[in-house]
Amino acid sequence: MKRITVILSLLVMSMYHAQFKISVDAPATFSSKEVYLYTINGSKDVLNSKEVKKGNSWSISVAQPYKGMLKLYFPEINATINFISENKDVKIKFDSDKNKITNVEYLDEANYTMNQIQDIQQKKEFILPALYQIKEYYKKKSDFGTALENEVLRLSRPSTDYTKFPFITYYNSNYSKFLEKSAATPATHKEIIHFFVNSNDMLESSSLMRPMLLSYLNTGQSANIMEDVDALIQAVNTETPRGQTVLSELIEIFDTYGMQDLKDKYLTEAKNLKCSINDNLAKTITQNTRTEIGALFPNNKFINATNTTAKSIYDVKADRKIIVFWASTCSHCETDLPKLIEKYAAIKAMKGEVIAMSLDSEKQAYENKVKMLPWINDSELKGWSSSYAETYNIHATPTYFILDGANKIIAKPDHAADVISYLKLN
Repeated sequence: MKRITVILSLLVMSMYHAQFKISVDAPATFSSKEVYLYTINGSKDVLNSKEVKKGNSWSISVAQPYKGMLKLYFPEINATINFISENKDVKIKFDSDKNKITNVEYLDEANYTMNQIQDIQQKKEFILPALYQIKEYYKKKSDFGTALENEVLRLSRPSTDYTKFPFITYYNSNYSKFLEKSAATPATHKEIIHFFVNSNDMLESSSLMRPMLLSYLNTGQSANIMEDVDALIQAVNTETPRGQTVLSELIEIFDTYGMQDLKDKYLTEAKNLKCSINDNLAKTITQNTRTEIGALFPNNKFINATNTTAKSIYDVKADRKIIVFWASTCSHCETDLPKLIEKYAAIKAMKGEVIAMSLDSEKQAYENKVKMLPWINDSELKGWSSSYAETYNIHATPTYFILDGANKIIAKPDHAADVISYLKLN
């Protein structure tokens, strides 16, 4: 009995023992105290844990085995650091300038290796072709010509040996095969389907899933994209977690690119599934259901709204509310919003109001822009990390909703001109 008790005690202890630790060192001048750790599932960030700084560092214990992409998010300054896990300890150090993260150093072997590989990969894809052209104009024996030749040779050689790192091997071999721009022969539909069906779980944690789905949709010259998608979905089987994650990603891709018929078809298929639904697909269904026409628009409490004393969207009294999600860095917003400004007086005359929710992250850029916007403006100043993106299923800016006086969604126009047409203000 004593032996059994000891074994059970050891098993219990092992259950609570961290798989690996993440150590993050910051300079004394870096004021942010809290950090969030996210894993990834498909293209969705999954909150793993939160940690408060002790001294000038954070120490985060990860309890479950994990190989894949990770992200540290500092909510007080809306900054992130991306890195990987090989299910071994990670050590990161960074500098800061005016509380902004600079010069990130990856001090563990796996992340150092991955950083080197990605640096070379980017240069191979974007710089190497230009270097080939430039070096033709310089004599090889000149200092600059010699330097060019050496850089071309360096980038042309095989990357650092990474075979002892399972995740790095998985990521880079599949990126090279399916996504690299310089690939001699693009992967076929059949090859991509085979990969999705047979890959191990690192597909979900690798960040490769969505780019590979986009590659699948853009591969070949099929006249019927729906047939291609049906073939993929049938192969991955939507009664499995892998199949449901693929279906979730496809619905969001179709939503992002305005492919409404495809989005509606596969969203309906998702809603009609009779099996248990995984978290990814459940979230996609929920986000779309609560922002479809006829749904009650979720309320939002203002943080620092301009041109109003209202405390939330529901507090704004109007027969029609035009909700706009935008950003000062969005070129489409730059051309679209002036059309609404021209009609703002007419909107007010019909007892309407415009409420603009910004996905900006830079305070100064946002404040400079809203000085020229006459309606209600607010922002969390967290960019695409804002709660708006998830709550209102926002994948692009500008995005519009029109609400009635009871805050029900009555229209989802694509452009400002469609808003104006719907309100009969032409």
